[in-house]
Amino acid sequence: MLQLKSLTAVLLCLALSACVPKLERPNISVVSVEMQGGNFMQQNFGVKLNVQNPNDRALPIKAVHAELSVGGEQIATAVSDQPFVVPPFGESGFDLNVKANLALALLKLGLKMDQHLDSIDYAVKGGVSVDIPLVPEVPFHQSGSFSLKDLQ
Repeated sequence: MLQLKSLTAVLLCLALSACVPKLERPNISVVSVEMQGGNFMQQNFGVKLNVQNPNDRALPIKAVHAELSVGGEQIATAVSDQPFVVPPFGESGFDLNVKANLALALLKLGLKMDQHLDSIDYAVKGGVSVDIPLVPEVPFHQSGSFSLKDLQ
């Protein structure tokens, strides 16, 4: 009897995993950034992002979250729970409200400039929650560096 229950559980798991669609990660890019106010310690920005869907089915997005790190320090976070749909092999724009600590970023930049470094690293990471049963959050990560020479 116990073996029958175990076999049933294994078959159920296999059947459910066959139903989970295989999705390629959407491509996310920044379109524009606009300062919307704030003070010395915290600034609010509106960030327009674009999602490109490389899949043959629509992606119903229910939420997006992201964080920005500069020089290894997190300086900004963003969350959006406004649902939208990205068409198959298409793209769609959406807005994020970003809360940043530019004082910390400027401090990090100042320290790097004092060290006579040419550039500083940044990373943007987050996830997109897709409104499809059994589909896990789709993570994204982009990193690079920007020149400090232009700031001096």
